[in-house]
This record gives sequence, structure tokens and C-alpha cells, in this order.
Amino acid sequence: MPDSADQAPDHAHSDAATASRVAKARRLAAYAWSREISGAELLALPASTLRKLARAAETNPPSTGETWQVVADLLDQKDAWAARNPGHPAAVRTHADEKLMWVKPPVKPWAEES
Repeated sequence: MPDSADQAPDHAHSDAATASRVAKARRLAAYAWSREISGAELLALPASTLRKLARAAETNPPSTGETWQVVADLLDQKDAWAARNPGHPAAVRTHADEKLMWVKPPVKPWAEES
């Protein structure tokens, strides 16, 4: 409810919007985690790559960075859980080989040999 009559209601932070944001974040986190993308790596990706990643996860790209932050937090939580439960089947990353599609390793300059 707005504080005064001249303020519009904040639909972006309603209970329904929050629930939708969390559901979307979980779908995105599941996709990214199985590809061995960490929370820090996710937040370092450019916006265009994040949109592509969301579409690959069959999810509409989030319109705010707030959702991506929730995704990064979920990835960090899952990483910590997987480290504590390495033998659990849910701790296995099923598509780790696809990480290179999203997170490129730094390019090393040619070293001159002497």
C-alpha cells in the first residue's frame, strides 16, 4: 500500500512478485549450478550473456539485477551444501562441460621463450 495517495503501489515488491522472483531464481540457479558456474562468475557475466543463459534455462530473463543477486546467493548456498555432502547424488554437476559456453577462461598472452 502506498504511503500517500500520490504514490503508485510498488508491484515489484509485492508478495506475488517476490514469489515469482524466487521461483525464477531457483530455475536459473539450477541451470547455472549444473554447469559449474559460481555466484561470483555469474555476477561477472555481461548482461547479454545473462539473457542468453536465462533463455537457455527456458526462463524469461529477469528484468532486474535483484533476481540475479538471488541466483548468485543460491549458487553459493548450493556450493557450500555440495562441499558438505560430496557423496550425495544432488551434489553432482551434470553439465559441467558446458561451463565454457558461459564463462570463458582468461586469455593468457603469448610468453616469449628465451
